[in-house]
Amino acid sequence: MARLTDIGWNEFHALPLEAKRPYLERVEGGGMPYHTLFAQQFDRPILERLCALANRIRFINKSKEGALYLKSVLAHKRAMLYFSQPSSRTFLSHLAACQILGVTTGSVRDAATSSEFKGESHEDSIRTFSSYFDMIIMRSPEQGLAEKMSWELSNSSRPIPILNAGSGKDQHPTQALLDIYTLFRSFENKGGIDGKTVVFCGDLMRGRTVRSLSYLLTNFKDVRQVFVAPQELRVPDDVIAVLEEKGVDFKVSDDLQAAVRTADAVYMTRIQDEWDESKGASAKIDTSRFKFGAEELKLLPADGIIMHPLPRRDEIATCCDHDPRAMYWRQMRNGMWIRAALIASTFGFEKSIMECGY
Repeated sequence: MARLTDIGWNEFHALPLEAKRPYLERVEGGGMPYHTLFAQQFDRPILERLCALANRIRFINKSKEGALYLKSVLAHKRAMLYFSQPSSRTFLSHLAACQILGVTTGSVRDAATSSEFKGESHEDSIRTFSSYFDMIIMRSPEQGLAEKMSWELSNSSRPIPILNAGSGKDQHPTQALLDIYTLFRSFENKGGIDGKTVVFCGDLMRGRTVRSLSYLLTNFKDVRQVFVAPQELRVPDDVIAVLEEKGVDFKVSDDLQAAVRTADAVYMTRIQDEWDESKGASAKIDTSRFKFGAEELKLLPADGIIMHPLPRRDEIATCCDHDPRAMYWRQMRNGMWIRAALIASTFGFEKSIMECGY
């Protein structure tokens, strides 16, 4: 049972993110979240447990017998995919994760097809979904909506977990989990994530994936973060404040090629022009020096990797796609496994999967 019943909404909403974590844990879940809302809920032990569980699910699923076992694990559960913001990868990744575990799904991918079109409130929509389903996976352009809805459900007669699949310009915690899982697998036999240099490049001001991943990286030792962007799109002050508070080694730069030379991972992002305050504002920004192509590929260390949350435009040249250091397609597939691990853990099935005979 979630503990959000212990606190009023205004009081909870006003808390710093890290202070909210205790209210979002399962009572008997070893720190695992009940609602997954933001990156600050995940410390290193939980991240390592989720990565290990994702690896285990991945291994079990290799055989027909194992895949059938996994489909039986949560065959008694139903999940609602409530996506009021356009998405393909995030939607399909969560859908595939549910299918791996046997979870029956329903979906709304456009508010115009739900009763919200008739004026129904978010609160009433969520309560309706909770009547039919055991989990809500939601993506919204409205900042903080997942957080508010989790509090509403926890204080209702049928509390069910919410997974935040993207909330406004704020956070994208499940994307950050798959990014960490990609780094975990890429450096599994190369000393792990500790001590690595991660370069973020592109629209760092509005990229919610950057904010979430940057925070998760603070759980690892001596990880250096380098932020490369045009002046108008530089990493926001709230991210810098967290890094300074935690004593993280970081740098803000406008020289991608220099950053690539020392990078273990380069995390490219597209321009988030859907958030433009006036149409076409982003097109006026010179982004020509913030793209990864053949020259940058030559500069990237042999053990380095290239990541991207996708979709991409022209910030990574297609000539990079077949280089073994290009991880963005594997990164996308990793999302299915880590989200399956998160869903299984949310329902309390981590131990049974880790200890099964497959």
